[in-house]
Amino acid sequence: MNQPLAYVHPQAKIARNVVIEPFTTIHPNVEIGSGTWIGSNVTIMEGARIGNNCRIFPGAVISAVPQDLKYNDEETLTIIGNNVTIREYVTINKGTNDRMKTVVGDNCLIMAYCHVAHDCVVGDNCIFSNNTTLAGHINVGNHVVLAGMVAVHQFCSIGDYAFVTGGSLVRKDVPPYVKAGREPLSYVGINSIGLRRRGFEAEKIREIQDIYRILYQKNYNNTQALEKIEAEMEATPERDEILQFVRDSQRGVMKGYFGG
Repeated sequence: MNQPLAYVHPQAKIARNVVIEPFTTIHPNVEIGSGTWIGSNVTIMEGARIGNNCRIFPGAVISAVPQDLKYNDEETLTIIGNNVTIREYVTINKGTNDRMKTVVGDNCLIMAYCHVAHDCVVGDNCIFSNNTTLAGHINVGNHVVLAGMVAVHQFCSIGDYAFVTGGSLVRKDVPPYVKAGREPLSYVGINSIGLRRRGFEAEKIREIQDIYRILYQKNYNNTQALEKIEAEMEATPERDEILQFVRDSQRGVMKGYFGG
């Protein structure tokens, strides 16, 4: 159902039961899936691919060109999954020739005034609280929670089930399952509350804690810690995910907190 005061370009592909409120503008080369609601004063620009049952609130701008001087009008995409809620004045820029797309996975909640820059890849079931900002080329895993006013440096990675406290500056990679806080950003424990809420058993949580004690609390360097974890801890998907994340880190993982 399109309101007469909305503008939808005739080349846009809109499912029949999409609701588009007044004063919204939808450009060509846009696809919007079934059941999606688009509030008033939303701008959806070329290259947007929006899934089913999404909700996009007033003032959001989806798939604007990147804020990157290297962008040269190449045809790139912004891909939004299913069941995604995008609140007021969120901005999500499309990709550049690096990845050719910016991606937000399924079942995400992106709160008001957040910014997701070009070439970011965000997993499923993530929550970004108000004013959180992702610079370009960032990888965010599944079930990640970024509290309000978190700022993430370009090319950083954040692992699955991580939680980053409000107002944090993320300059290094944040491994899976951890809670990150303080300044500079540091390991302050595992995300035990989040893991319990998502069905992790107590034994599995203790296993993850034991891994991070070796990595962060035993005064080993990363190479020594990884060797010890691999030698002494039973191989499990969680153990192997942590090991692989640290080994693959390009910016280096955040440090442990030893103050106080």
